Amino acid sequence: MNALQFNFTIPKYIFTKTLGRWFPSLHWNSKLSCLTWGETEEPSLPNEDWAKIKVKYGGICGSDMNLLFLHDSPSTSPYVSFPFTIGHEAVGEIAELGESVTQFQKGQRVVINPVLSCETRGLEPCPACSRGDESLCEQKTKGSIESGLLIGACKDTGGSWSPYFVAHKSQILPLPDEVDDLNGVLVEPFSCALHAVLRNPPNEGDRVLVIGAGVIGLSVVAAIKALGYSCHVTILVKHAFQGEMAKTFGADEVIYLDSSYVDNTAKALHATTLKPLLGPEIVQGGAHIVYECVGKKQSVTDALRFSESGGKVVLLGLASIMKQVDWTTVWLNELTIKGCFAYSTNEFEGKRMNTLQIAIELMKRGNVDLSPLITHQYPLHDYKTAFGTITKRKKENALKVVFNHDQTTVGG
Repeated sequence: MNALQFNFTIPKYIFTKTLGRWFPSLHWNSKLSCLTWGETEEPSLPNEDWAKIKVKYGGICGSDMNLLFLHDSPSTSPYVSFPFTIGHEAVGEIAELGESVTQFQKGQRVVINPVLSCETRGLEPCPACSRGDESLCEQKTKGSIESGLLIGACKDTGGSWSPYFVAHKSQILPLPDEVDDLNGVLVEPFSCALHAVLRNPPNEGDRVLVIGAGVIGLSVVAAIKALGYSCHVTILVKHAFQGEMAKTFGADEVIYLDSSYVDNTAKALHATTLKPLLGPEIVQGGAHIVYECVGKKQSVTDALRFSESGGKVVLLGLASIMKQVDWTTVWLNELTIKGCFAYSTNEFEGKRMNTLQIAIELMKRGNVDLSPLITHQYPLHDYKTAFGTITKRKKENALKVVFNHDQTTVGG
C-alpha cells in the first residue's frame, strides 16, 4: 500500500527549515523533505488485542500541518517513533480482528480514539490513566509498542494517511447509523473542543471569547451550543467564510481581524481600551473565559489582554516557543491559564464518559452537524494539491480538508 510517512533526519530538517520559509511546498514536494510518499507494508496487529482498520476518510489536522512545516517544539520529539505514517483523524471499517477482540465485527463502521495510553501498551495504569486522563498518560514511551502520543505518530500503528492502520480494542468506537461518515471523521477534532469546554465550562451569562475560526475554534462554538450553555459567544475570525460558518454554528457575535478589531472586540465584551505610553492598546475588562485556538504570538497576546480580571484563558492552539509575549496581565489581573490537550474522560449528564463517546452521542441526537466544515476532499495520492489548498485557505475558502480513500480523482 502507499502511505504518507514522516521520517526526521538532521540534513532534511536543516534543508527544509532553511528554504521552506521562501518555498513552502518544499515541505511536501521535495526528496529532501521529511515527508515521503511511497510503498510500505500494511501494519500488523501487535497482539491479539488489536484490530486493523480500513480507512474511509482521513482528516488533515492543524497539528499535522504544524508537523509538515516543522513548527513543533523539540520537547515533543521523545513521544514519537520514526518513520511514522501520519493521520490520527479517521473513520473506517474493521478489516481484521485479533483473537481477543470479540465485541466488534469485520466490516463494522467505527471511529478511533487515537491516544496511545497505558491500556493500549499492555501496562498497568499510571496515575493519569487511573483518574481518566488518558491523554496525559505518563508511559507514552513504554510497553508493547514504540513511542507515540497517538496513532499517526507511532511507527507500529500506522495512521489514516494510508489505506490501513491498527488500533487497540479499547480505542475503537462504533459509529451509529445516525452519524454519517463526514461527521465521523470529525469526531476526533470535535472531541478536542468538547474536552476543553467540559473541563472549563462557561457559567450562565458569561461573556465568552473564542480566538480563531479554524476547525477547532468553530468546534468550540459548536460544542458550547450543543451542550446548551447559556452564555454570549464572541469569536475572532480572519476570513469572511469563517465568519459565516461561525454564525451557522451559533456564535452570537463575529469580529473580523481588521484594523479596528481591538476596539470592536472590547465593545462586544463590554470592556474599554486604554493607551499605554508605548505599544498596543490595553483592555480593561473583557471575557470571563477565552478559548485560544490558534497558537500564535498575536493570538496568545490577545487571549491574555481580552480576559477580564480573574478570568480564565484556555490554550488549545498548540502554542510552542514564542518570543515577546507580554505576560503582565497574567499577574496584574490574576488570570488562570489552562492548557488542554486532546480528550479523555469527561462528565456528561451525570456520567463519566470518554470524550469521543460524548461527541458521537451529540451527533446522534442531532445536537450538532459538523459536516459543513468539510469543504474539500482529495484522494490520498493527490496530497500535494490538498496541502496547497490548505496553504491558500482564503483563496480556496478552505475549512476542513480530508483524504477520501474511496475517491480516485481530484475534487474539492
